[in-house]
Amino acid sequence: MATKSFQKLRVYKLSERLANEIGQTVKTWEPFAQDRSDQQIVRSADSIGANIAEGVGRGSYQDNRRFVKIARGSLYESQHWLRRAYTRNLLNVQHVNTFTAIINDLAHSIKLIPTIYRVIPYK
Repeated sequence: MATKSFQKLRVYKLSERLANEIGQTVKTWEPFAQDRSDQQIVRSADSIGANIAEGVGRGSYQDNRRFVKIARGSLYESQHWLRRAYTRNLLNVQHVNTFTAIINDLAHSIKLIPTIYRVIPYK
């Protein structure tokens, strides 16, 4: 199976890190909380990396830009679910600090993607 360069992208690696951290965290939640929130938060976090990968795989600047915007939307959705989880006392301060650091780095990296492809021709 041929691989695309998306796996080498820093932004993709950050999205994987966020999704993995969220996945590990929700495993510790009580069943009631898992039924209500974990599926949504895991899906939104997983969607960030999936859209980055799909954008790279599409092969055009316009398609990549569109999927980067979708990835950004999934990042915002993940932030929403993390806020809900914190409000419901499912996350502690350590979780919040970990997620905040990754999200801030990821948000900055996502903003840079369209700029990178304007400067470096997309192949």
